[in-house]
Amino acid sequence: MPKNKNLFTLLRAGFPEDGNTEFIRTGAGAVFSYQDMLDASARYANALAGLGVGPGDRVAVQVEKSLDALMLYLGAIRAGAVFLPLNTAYTAAELTYFLGDAEPALLVCRPKDIDALRLVAEETSVPRVATLGGDGTGSLLSHVETSGAAFDDVERAADDLAAILYTSGTTGRSKGAMLTHRNLSSNAKALVEAWRFTAADRLLHALPIFHTHGLFTATNTILMAGASMIFLPRFDAEEVIALLPQANSMMGVPTFYFRLLRSPGLTRELVAHMRVFTSGSAPLSPEVHTEFEQRTGHAIIERYGMTETGMNTSNPYDGARRAGTVGFPLPGIEIRIADLESGKKLPVGEVGVIEIRGPNIFKGYWRMPDKTAEEFRDDGFFISGDLGVIDDQGYLCIVGRDKDLIISGGFNVYPAEVEAAIDAVPGVAESAVIGLPHPDFGEGVTAVVAQERGESVDEQTILDRITNELAKFKQPKRVFFVDMLPRNAMGKIQKKELRESYKDTYMA
Repeated sequence: MPKNKNLFTLLRAGFPEDGNTEFIRTGAGAVFSYQDMLDASARYANALAGLGVGPGDRVAVQVEKSLDALMLYLGAIRAGAVFLPLNTAYTAAELTYFLGDAEPALLVCRPKDIDALRLVAEETSVPRVATLGGDGTGSLLSHVETSGAAFDDVERAADDLAAILYTSGTTGRSKGAMLTHRNLSSNAKALVEAWRFTAADRLLHALPIFHTHGLFTATNTILMAGASMIFLPRFDAEEVIALLPQANSMMGVPTFYFRLLRSPGLTRELVAHMRVFTSGSAPLSPEVHTEFEQRTGHAIIERYGMTETGMNTSNPYDGARRAGTVGFPLPGIEIRIADLESGKKLPVGEVGVIEIRGPNIFKGYWRMPDKTAEEFRDDGFFISGDLGVIDDQGYLCIVGRDKDLIISGGFNVYPAEVEAAIDAVPGVAESAVIGLPHPDFGEGVTAVVAQERGESVDEQTILDRITNELAKFKQPKRVFFVDMLPRNAMGKIQKKELRESYKDTYMA
């Protein structure tokens, strides 16, 4: 085991001896070898150092998915920096909070956003801004092209930060989950073991890389195994079907599988060679699980993860992959069901909060020691906030959340932020935002609005007013109007009642 616990150094142990071995091929067929990756990530590491980024400094990145964006991630890790990926849908207003909180040494953004984000950077005292386009353009590349292709991975301890990912609760401000080199390396190792990845695998990668699923679960696992990827800029069902014959594994979100099932091109013969399909980031409906297996002969492996923990559990590679469950703890990870208030472990078959312990558990929330302390038991178990039950065969089933967090298309949406934007619209008295079952997105963000007395406001007006305030995935897919929002005796809005009233909105 290397003395240096830098994530990249640990991943490097799995790289093939022959540097000419394929690492990535694009949808168009261009091939990028492991040696190409080593050279390019070294150039990025050198470029970052030349821009004043030192070990422990944050590098905030809001760019399109591309090979260069992936090399920027690897270069930042090699340089000992803390990588901070940001959803490309976030608005400048949203970025103001993230940059002000994280205080990065460098912001890398899309060329088209430079004017707006340079102002945000000045406002938040970010010292440097560079650009990187998905088409191989941008000011950062001028630094990369003049940097050397040799770089010694900066020495890092296992507990040093490798990344910060911002996550959402249902109330309050976003929290920066601090992920260490141990967190990310241990999770990649566990997934290689659980899903049997080897150097012979080629993964079809159509996930975004500003999210833990595409950036860490997929990329780090492939690197740890010395395997390869077909790297697509985005998910397109017909392109995926055309390229599946060149891959033997795929990681996706439920939306991917729902859309693939709508295509007549998805046949049993097309995927007969495939080794494994996995799904995560949002609940996979039993109906999609069953239909996919009947159509293709493959049972999707559903797993359970969080921004704060990486992957925690998985349905088995060998054994029954049960629809509606997320399987068993991954190697080295402990799961228990506990009473939310007392922390007492509950017996098999009882519903309680899911608690997790293992080397994958994050270090805490960035600059939120009190919030971090609230989320951990004294014995080190992390309180997930998800409600679950373990059955008599050991399978974990997630039955809900103790908060009202919405997961739409794999992205976290917390209602309080959306409600604040809607409540600011003239004519709105108050709003309640809920998640409803959606065949494509898992949950559809939905607003229920009570108008001010004597005022009139319609659905399109509300959607138009918030379009520049919130990322697209946070914006409601429907807005409904009521005279008065339902409340209990204590005055709390009854979102459960609203969810029941509108539950068939997207499923009819």
